[in-house]
Amino acid sequence: MKKKITSEKAASDASKTLRNDSTSSKSKTAAASALSQAKAPQKVTSAKAATAASKVLADGRTSKDSKSAAGSALSQKPSARSAKSKGTGARGPKK
Repeated sequence: MKKKITSEKAASDASKTLRNDSTSSKSKTAAASALSQAKAPQKVTSAKAATAASKVLADGRTSKDSKSAAGSALSQKPSARSAKSKGTGARGPKK
């Protein structure tokens, strides 16, 4: 599987989101996840950050910058299929 990284535009949008005092904590969680993956292809989005990103994208009041960062973070979440193929998941590794 090809590793993804946050684009320069999404990283810039994530930075703007984090610096905005009126931004929600969910937006900031997603933005922080996206920004942490800007030059780190080995990093992936956590379940908590992915849930926050999903809620940010569903909220009609969210700014374009926040949605850009959230979309980037969500696109870097490992798929459930890849977790199953590695034998990991909610119940831990296969025995």
